[in-house]
Amino acid sequence: MASTFSADLKFELMATGENAGTWGTKTNTNLNLVQQAIAGYQEINVASSNIDLDMSDGTISNARNMVLKFTGTLAGTRVVTIPDSVEKFYVVVDGTTHSGNTLTFKTSSGTGFTLTQGKSHFCYSDGTNLNLISGIQLANNTLDTVLDQGNSSDGTINVSNITVTAATTCNTIRTSGAAVFGSTVAATNNISTSAGTISDSKGEIRLLPANSQGSTYSLVAADHGKLIIAQNTITVPSGVFSAGQQIKIFNNTASTIAINRSGVTMFFAKDGSNADRTLGTRGLATLICTASNTFVITGETLT
Repeated sequence: MASTFSADLKFELMATGENAGTWGTKTNTNLNLVQQAIAGYQEINVASSNIDLDMSDGTISNARNMVLKFTGTLAGTRVVTIPDSVEKFYVVVDGTTHSGNTLTFKTSSGTGFTLTQGKSHFCYSDGTNLNLISGIQLANNTLDTVLDQGNSSDGTINVSNITVTAATTCNTIRTSGAAVFGSTVAATNNISTSAGTISDSKGEIRLLPANSQGSTYSLVAADHGKLIIAQNTITVPSGVFSAGQQIKIFNNTASTIAINRSGVTMFFAKDGSNADRTLGTRGLATLICTASNTFVITGETLT
């Protein structure tokens, strides 16, 4: 009876009495194939054409590698395929430059997924389709230590430090160090840190970022969520803020300063009147946008 080959990884399965005198060589070949399947790494340039990966019987094959890194600047839409029969886990790194194109990883006849530039993807083939494991897309230098997806259906991220550079959705984020968010983060449950800080584009979340102004100043979009430490007239402009955004204004002088409107409605919380305001010495005012070009202002020393 002749040797056969395993369905998924194409190891040679030697029959009793076969391959006399060559068992050692064939066993070593099989061990090399095992090594490739659990630790193999290969870079594949996909810049100029689609790629069909191969899984050949009893020989080193690119589709058997555990880690595949795709490289090159895509000259068009690219598709990388593996044979339909393969059942296997992969780590796929998109090291390409998309240049407005897409890169897809799939089985020959089934479906797959579109890769995200600069990220690593955990996926598996069930012999029919390639499936991206939900919740795991790691950008270089994004997670320092551990990704633990065992706590919920959407995943829990536990790390020593985390930096988010692209839109991220998960169940819970926990960090023992600093968390810096440079893009949108949606956490179904919570974001927590046992040490360090949580920061967004304006700075540490528990701090009120300050903007000191010594002369006449017109508020800008970046002032949302900030404390304006003012020494002169503050102007509230039109077409800058949206509902829910707020600014605090502190009069850091020994005299009064003006808070004036410019094409906006600014209601005084005390009596509902719409007018320019005067903020008393060392007074603090809170300005909240309630609708487009509409604000409410409140403060103990406002007149």
